[in-house]
Amino acid sequence: MSLGTTSRITWLGHATFRIEFPGGEVVLLDPWLEGNPACPERWHAPGRVDAVLVTHGHFDHLSAAADLGRAGAKVVCIFEIAQWLGAQGLPEERVVGMNKGGRVPVVPGLEATMVDAVHSGGIVDGDGRIVYGGEPAGFMLHFDGGPTIYFAGDTSLFGDMKLYGEVYRPETAILPIGGHFTMGPEDAARAARMLGVRRVVPCHFGTFPVLSGKPDQLASALEGAAEMVAVEPGQDLP
Repeated sequence: MSLGTTSRITWLGHATFRIEFPGGEVVLLDPWLEGNPACPERWHAPGRVDAVLVTHGHFDHLSAAADLGRAGAKVVCIFEIAQWLGAQGLPEERVVGMNKGGRVPVVPGLEATMVDAVHSGGIVDGDGRIVYGGEPAGFMLHFDGGPTIYFAGDTSLFGDMKLYGEVYRPETAILPIGGHFTMGPEDAARAARMLGVRRVVPCHFGTFPVLSGKPDQLASALEGAAEMVAVEPGQDLP
């Protein structure tokens, strides 16, 4: 995958991705590491992380964010999650609270625009209460000298995906396909057509039996409209 200044993107299982730049900067998307049955053990301790992007407050997207922030990473998320992270002891300078439509620098060579997602986003706090975590979101990832990648987060199919294709012109979409909690393969294929992307990377499938959507079902539903790129957890995207 040609990403301009980006060295590589690695899928760490479920909805977690690692982006490493030639200068050594590392960004994690929706970090669920230790406790994630799909994440290879070698990545449970991820080493250097400069920034984290969080799409919403569910544990399988947020659980490592506070610890990574305490260790020095900048955490980019919606305003309400930023407030919650502050209550977990993260210094204000480590948290970038934003909202949909905003665009922020993440690390040199990468900016992110927060866009909509259709899902829920409550945070299960330490005593089991559900805390309001703001609305769920996705990100358009803008790479200097490279393409824009749409990281959808957890979402169902919605009509503004067509508008996102027209406005942001993403080359690649990282889409959930598991079903039950998100789109399944057929709706993910419809999303790819609406977005007008050339490549689709499936995620959020197979981690639990209920997430039954499969990459080959996505490839079949795409009917050649886009290339389906699937890798195993721990592997780099080609």
